[in-house]
This record gives sequence, structure tokens and C-alpha cells, in this order.
Amino acid sequence: MEALSSTDASRPRDVADELSLDGLFAVHYLRLVRVAWLLVRDTGRAEELVQDAFVDLHRRWSRLRTPADAAGYLHVSVVNRSRSVLRHQKVVSSSPAERVDVEKSAEDEALRVFEREQVLDALARLPGRQREVLVLRYYAQLSEAETAHVLGIGRGSVKSHGSRGIRALRTVLGGPHEG
Repeated sequence: MEALSSTDASRPRDVADELSLDGLFAVHYLRLVRVAWLLVRDTGRAEELVQDAFVDLHRRWSRLRTPADAAGYLHVSVVNRSRSVLRHQKVVSSSPAERVDVEKSAEDEALRVFEREQVLDALARLPGRQREVLVLRYYAQLSEAETAHVLGIGRGSVKSHGSRGIRALRTVLGGPHEG
């Protein structure tokens, strides 16, 4: 398989791509890593989560009803694995003996980076379900139905969590409020 480049992720999806594990990897890997990173905020961990999801899918490949179910399975797996990481981080960070303060790097001084960090920090402070909905809807660009399927909730809940999450972000970031 050729090396995966950013242009590969943006090329048009071919139906045949969705029917093999290699094709799924070429089409979905980068986006899934980005989704995982937005949830856990650690590049190495995000890559591990996605790789583990693909390994698990490989083990279960023969049990899939249809290969078309594989992309949805990967999204669900990555979100669930991200939740587990966040639960673990919460437990670890609640232990004062193991708390480590992370210093910002010199690159964080640029205004663009600062604003991006503000948004990501605000996103990280949202309740888990709101954060997951916003990441899947607005970053991964999943539809309401796809987001509902990945999270195992109804479309109405997706709308509700998304609306609350956006309202909370606007409050924290000082954006325009709906009247």
C-alpha cells in the first residue's frame, strides 16, 4: 500500500474503497485520528486509538453484516475508546500525587494558536456528550443520523446536545448569543 498523504484523504471516495480494510484505512484513517485528537488532545494517543479500532475491526471483519457497516463501526469504536481514555485521565488527574502541569510551548504565543487553544479548551470543558456531538457533527462532518448512530442516541438528542454545546461555547468564548 502506498504511503498515505493528505491528498489521499481528500480524494473522492470509491465504493470499492469501502469494501476492504486497506480501502477503509486509506479513506478514514486521517479523519478518525483528527476526531480522536479533538476528543483526547494527544496525537500519539489518538493514533493509537484509531489503530486499535482498525485492529479490532480486522478481528471482527467476518462478523460484519455488510462491509458498509465498517465505517460506522470504526467511528463508534474510536469514540468509545476516547471516552475510556478520558475517564482514565480524569481518575489520574484527581490524584494530587500524580498531577503534572503541562507548560505551553513557545509556538503557543501566536494569536492564531492562542485563539485555537481557547476554542479547544472550551470544547474540552463541555460535558462529554456535547463535546462528542460537536466534534462528530462539525469536525468529522457526520450527519445528525450518522452522529446519532455512532453515539447510540436519537437524532433529537444530537440536536439538543449540539445546541447546548454551541450555546456553552458562545458563552465561554464571548461570541454572539441567540435571543
